[in-house]
Amino acid sequence: MRLEFIGAAHTVTGSCYLLESQEKHFLIDCGMFQGSKRVRELNYEEFPFVPADIEGVLLTHAHVDHCGLLPKLVREGFKGTIYATKSTCELCQIMLPDSAHIQTSDAELLNRKGRRRGDTPVQALYSIDDAMEALKHLSSVPYEKDLQLADNIRVVFRDAGHILGSAFLEVYVTENSKTTKLVFSGDIGQPNQPILKDPARETGADFLIVESTYGDRLHQIYDKETKLLEVVNDTMDRGGNLIIPSFAVGRTQTLLYYFYNLWKQGRMDGDIPIIIDSPLAIAATRVFLKNFQDFDEDALALFKKSGKIPRFPQVRVCETAAESRALNSEEGSAVIISASGMCDAGRVLHHLKHNLWRPESTILFVGYQAEGSLGRRLVDGIKRVRVLGEEVAVKAQIMTMNGFSAHADSNQLLDWISGIQNPAPAKIFIVHGEAQSQEALKARIQKECKVEAYIPFRGDLVQIAGRASEIQPSNVPEVSVEMEMEDVLRDFDADYRQLRQKVLSLVLRQPKQMEPIIKVLTKGRNYLRKLFAPYNI
Repeated sequence: MRLEFIGAAHTVTGSCYLLESQEKHFLIDCGMFQGSKRVRELNYEEFPFVPADIEGVLLTHAHVDHCGLLPKLVREGFKGTIYATKSTCELCQIMLPDSAHIQTSDAELLNRKGRRRGDTPVQALYSIDDAMEALKHLSSVPYEKDLQLADNIRVVFRDAGHILGSAFLEVYVTENSKTTKLVFSGDIGQPNQPILKDPARETGADFLIVESTYGDRLHQIYDKETKLLEVVNDTMDRGGNLIIPSFAVGRTQTLLYYFYNLWKQGRMDGDIPIIIDSPLAIAATRVFLKNFQDFDEDALALFKKSGKIPRFPQVRVCETAAESRALNSEEGSAVIISASGMCDAGRVLHHLKHNLWRPESTILFVGYQAEGSLGRRLVDGIKRVRVLGEEVAVKAQIMTMNGFSAHADSNQLLDWISGIQNPAPAKIFIVHGEAQSQEALKARIQKECKVEAYIPFRGDLVQIAGRASEIQPSNVPEVSVEMEMEDVLRDFDADYRQLRQKVLSLVLRQPKQMEPIIKVLTKGRNYLRKLFAPYNI
C-alpha cells in the first residue's frame, strides 16, 4: 500500500492524503489551502493524481480546509462516492455552495479591477454549479459502523469531538494476508466543550496520521462566560461595537450557548443587541438543531426541550446583505458575530472596515488565526490594514480569548495519542500544523510516547507493508528552499518591527527628528526597490 501526502504537510490547511492499495485509490479529505497568498495559490495547481482514478473520498468533517476542493475534484473528473457522517453531509450542503460563492465573488472583483489595468481575466476556482454537483456524490455513514470500501479495505468513522459530525478514521487494509490499521485523526476536538461530545478514545493503530494545530500550545483554563461578559460590558461602556469574527460552524453556536447562559443567569443586560450576521452561521445552526444525536448530555437537556435555540430577547439575525450593511449606520452599540473567523472573506470585512478605526470598538478573536490571514496580522499588532480595497487605521482594541478553540491543545493531543497502545503505532506522521507546532509535538511524541515521528512534506510517499514502512521523499530541496526563504523573511520582518518601534519611540520623544527620519526611510525604500528591480518584484 502507498500513502501520499497531498496537503496539510508543513501547512495547517489543505488536508488531503491519497491511499492506494491493489490498484484502488481513495482520498482522505480534499481540503482548500487557506492563509497567505502563496499558500492559497496551491489551490490552483493541478491535482498530483487523476481525479477519475479516485474510487472514493473519506471526509473527516465539513470545515473548508478539509472539504473545500471537492467541487474542483468533481469538475475535473471524479465519479466516485464521498463518504461522511450524516451531520457532515448536511453541513457540506451549506459550506460548499458558500465557498463557491466566495470564489466567484472574489474572481469578479479581481476582474473588475483587472480590466482597468488590462490584465488577463482570472477564473474562479470553482462555481456554484460545481459545488452543487459535488453534493450529489455525498453518502452518509454512521459512527462506529463498518464501511466496506473494497474487498480488502474497511473503514470506521469515530467521533472526533471537533465540530458537529467530525470524525477520525480507522482504515483497515489487508494485503498478503496481513491487516494494517491506519488512523487518520482529522481534527481532534478539545474535551469538555459545550454542545459536543468529547473525542472518542482510540486504543490501537499500526500507523497514526495526526494533526498538530496546537502542538506547541496549551489552552487557558478559565471562566469563559465571565471573561466574555467583561469584554462586552467594557466595550458597551466605551460606546463602541464588539465585533467577533467567528467560524460559522461550531464557534458561533458555542458563543450563543454562553450568551444564553449569561442572560438566563441575569448577569447580562438584556438590552444589549447580539446580532448574528452570517447566513452560513444561521444555516449551520439550523443543521445543529436537526442533529441532537451528536450533542452531549448538557446540550441535550438545554436544546431538546423545544427543538430550537432557546429564545432570549436581544438576539437578532441578519438574513440579507442589506440588513448587514444597515448595521453600520445604526446608532448605539451592539455585539456583532460574523464570519469568516480568520477575516479572509465574508460580511465581517464590512464590520472591520467600519470599526477598526474606532478606539471605542473592540475586535475579539475567539479562534485560531492562520499565518498570513488578516486575523493573524491584526492579532500580531499591525497598525494599518487594507480592507475591501481601502486602507484602514487600526485603533480599535484587538483582543483574543484563548481556549475557545475546537482543536485539542498539546497536552490533550498527547493524552489522546498516549491511549493508542494496543498496538502502539510503528510510526506517527504529523500533519496539519505550522512548523513550530509540528516540531514541538514531534519532540514530545518521541520523548513521552517512545514512538518514531515524521513530519511529511507535500508529495512525500510512504510504502507500507504490515507495520513496516519506507518513506520516499518528494522534491525536498525545492520545498526546503521555500521554507528557508520563509525563515529569512521572518527574520527580516522581526528586524523591521524592532526598528519600527525604536523609530516611533524616538519621534515621540523628539518630534523635530521626524522630518529627517522620513527622508532616511524614503531613501532606504527607494534603494530596496532598486536592488530588487532585476527580479521584477
